Amino acid sequence: MKQCTNHHKGTHSNRNVHSLKNPNPQKKQSTLNLENTIALVTGGNSGLGKATAQLLIEKGAKVVITGRDEKKTADVAGELGAVPFHCDVTSDQDIQKMYDFIEEKFGRLDILINNAGIGGWSALGEITREKMKEVYEVNVFGATMVASGALRFFLKQKSGNIINIASTASLKGYPQGSIYASSKFALRGLTQCWQAELRRDNIRVIQINPSEVPTAFGDEENRKERPIEDKKLTPHEIAHTIICTLEMDNRGYIPEVTVHATNPF
Repeated sequence: MKQCTNHHKGTHSNRNVHSLKNPNPQKKQSTLNLENTIALVTGGNSGLGKATAQLLIEKGAKVVITGRDEKKTADVAGELGAVPFHCDVTSDQDIQKMYDFIEEKFGRLDILINNAGIGGWSALGEITREKMKEVYEVNVFGATMVASGALRFFLKQKSGNIINIASTASLKGYPQGSIYASSKFALRGLTQCWQAELRRDNIRVIQINPSEVPTAFGDEENRKERPIEDKKLTPHEIAHTIICTLEMDNRGYIPEVTVHATNPF
């Protein structure tokens, strides 16, 4: 995959994402080195999460992936060289166990890819409270509690990165999108609140808005991957976008990125 920028040999051989200070402020800074950073990717056993975990590993990061399907998560982790952890983000107990595991195994966390999410679409006259709760439990409440849990590392380190995977649906509503789009509007509001709250602790919060990407998303029962389509985005474009935002030197951050297919028509 194409690099975001050129790396200068030796410039940051010992720097990781959690190292914020430039030892020589007179020297031009390069991109951050992701090697040996610790990353957590929720919903990392398929689609965007899997592609992002793969690229992070290629960059030298140590990556924990989570998913609700324990066997699939373990299989994908074995394929990628990641560390699997069975976690349902609707369970506060699971989230607590996940961070206890990361604390025991690595002692720190540098990057959270807040990717776990589900779809749900209904016309207004067919919406039920139960349908809304099901989507909000994952996309809003789950994302919030996972981000909150990561602060046990980030606040202590005075550094960290939260990447919220939203959607172009967070920017504009559409017919039958009341449930899903509103959950992503909520995530966008949360992202902006966390940005304002956490910047003074050197914690970067970034939202990624992909347009349509053929994945298992939307097939909540079987989670079967859809085939790649020639004119639509693939998970790799989104993973590349995420890596580019992370590799920017920590003195700056990109609050939000929207990615469209050039010509999906």
